[in-house]
Amino acid sequence: MDDKLKKLHAHYKDVPIPSELEVMIEKNLQRPPKKKRKLPIFLTAVAAAAILFTVGLNTNPAMAKNLADLPVIGPVVQVLTFTKYEMVDEEYTADIQVPQISGSSADIEALNKKYAEEGKALYEQFKVDIEEMEAGNMSLNSGYVIETDTDELLSFGRYVEVIVVSRSTVMQYTTIDKKAETVITLPSLFKDDRYIDIISRYIEDELRNRMIETQGSDMYWIGGTAYHDESFGVFEGITPEQNFYITEAGKLVISFDVYEVAPGFMGLVTVEIPTEMLQDVLMSNKYIK
Repeated sequence: MDDKLKKLHAHYKDVPIPSELEVMIEKNLQRPPKKKRKLPIFLTAVAAAAILFTVGLNTNPAMAKNLADLPVIGPVVQVLTFTKYEMVDEEYTADIQVPQISGSSADIEALNKKYAEEGKALYEQFKVDIEEMEAGNMSLNSGYVIETDTDELLSFGRYVEVIVVSRSTVMQYTTIDKKAETVITLPSLFKDDRYIDIISRYIEDELRNRMIETQGSDMYWIGGTAYHDESFGVFEGITPEQNFYITEAGKLVISFDVYEVAPGFMGLVTVEIPTEMLQDVLMSNKYIK
């Protein structure tokens, strides 16, 4: 392992995980880690927080002006408004904004209900966490980014950024068939589960190649290379619940949160999957082209 790589290893190993954040993790963790994965508890905590957002009709006149600035997502599915939770203090800040999706289907209604319930829980938990912190600063920001907006598809990512000494950001994507007003899941795109191994092996090869091409500047936890760290485990494959979105060109992009397949300094990791490798297992080319 060359000197440059050693320095990078030292960089991410020496980043401290604040004790206050570990306390927050213990309380917010809602789901067990993926099987056979050795992810840091820091990741699983923020990942649990990633889905905690709020949505609701804005009846506060002081915020009515925000409606004029909201983007229109499309002719069928639109962003109507958002509820904004905000706290500004010398040591603690929170800014939580989440879209409410228009539509009357069961899928859309379920999404909005879920966002509203979980968003309120996030803000309430934030208030509890800062009361229990003995010292230090904490910042929580959440919002959304639109990756794809066509007549047929909407792919958008909802993010949570937590800063307690160090910074961590997670993103959770949702893809909607705007005309049918239905949520598209990863398994629904394929005939059977063969796609899991096909995509997993491509990602493994792609990340390995990135490390080779950058001579260690990029680092991923991939087995069989000199670059991975056994203490964090190695990438073994995606799951049916894997985070993804579909580009405007109809390409499938798999997304990984911070610490999921790489050290923290690598940030969010995305891999676009060539459609030709998926052709035999795709249900159709309606979404993936």
